[in-house]
Amino acid sequence: MDKPIVYDFNTLNEFCISMFIKAGMSSEEAEIMSDTLMFAEMRNVKSHGIVRLPTYIERMEKGVVNNKPEMKFINNQFAAISTLNADNGMGQVAGYKAMKEAMSIAKVYGIGMVAVKNSNHFGVASYYSMMASKDNMVGLVMTNASPAIAPFGTKTPLLGTNPLSVAVPAKHKKPIVLDMSMSTVARGKIRMAALQNKEIPFDWGLDEEGNPTDDPYEALKGSLVPIGGVKGSGLSLIIDLLTGVLTGTSLTGEVKNITDMSGPSKTSHVFIAVNISSFIDTDVYKNNVDSIVNNIKSLPPKGNNEVFMAGEIEQNLMDERKSLGIPVEIEVIEELNKLAEKYEATKL
Repeated sequence: MDKPIVYDFNTLNEFCISMFIKAGMSSEEAEIMSDTLMFAEMRNVKSHGIVRLPTYIERMEKGVVNNKPEMKFINNQFAAISTLNADNGMGQVAGYKAMKEAMSIAKVYGIGMVAVKNSNHFGVASYYSMMASKDNMVGLVMTNASPAIAPFGTKTPLLGTNPLSVAVPAKHKKPIVLDMSMSTVARGKIRMAALQNKEIPFDWGLDEEGNPTDDPYEALKGSLVPIGGVKGSGLSLIIDLLTGVLTGTSLTGEVKNITDMSGPSKTSHVFIAVNISSFIDTDVYKNNVDSIVNNIKSLPPKGNNEVFMAGEIEQNLMDERKSLGIPVEIEVIEELNKLAEKYEATKL
């Protein structure tokens, strides 16, 4: 198998921005979109990185996502909450605007919550929770997604992977960043395995009869394994109730897959920012987080492994790739270059 080609950040970022602009997006929104893709690549969440670029642009081309949305905040009569109607625009743009608004509200009222309706796939959830943690707040983000998990005891996928992310700032240590879907892995990882004709672990997916499979194509036709069995299934349902149902956008099972070009995806998200200084001195809190991290890392490890906090491995990769570059698989480059050729743009 060919080795990935390493690109510097700016090369990939400029390529993505130019492709979004050529497809009809404003430069401001194109920069947000590209930044989220680069964030995923830097943290090695490749299933949500530049491999998604062709699909996002195809959705724009086919009109199933609004290329020129008029996103508006509503429900502003309530102090600590708001709702953003994304007007079927890109989820990344809606997510960026919504978390910014949640943070602004939290600076006044101590906590801010913004729900987003009529949106689309928004990429990596921790991108938004970390927006808050960088501003001395705790960020909490959740989103619904298309059917991928069978409710516990059934074999028909109805629940989404429904990611949840929480980011907590520290003083000198790296922020603690939980970013998890309600399935053992994100479906994007199975798509990536299918693209590369690789087998998957048996605990990732189930076939249409509910049996474990190592075939990514069978898993994509079947369902994903929920984390913790009935617990992951239950958490997924709760996130549906707090996103799609709460905003009146969709019921459980009604969100369309990102590759479904038949119409709007009907995705919803929730963004919560908690202003730490409203509860405790920010430096005291962040120093306490440092102490907890030090305490955990001082515990005897199981075997010879190093103890990592949630999000630490990804942050280490991010720091490394800033200087060493970002590896991109040949198969992904080929798809991106097809897109570049279509728009008469410079290839990677």
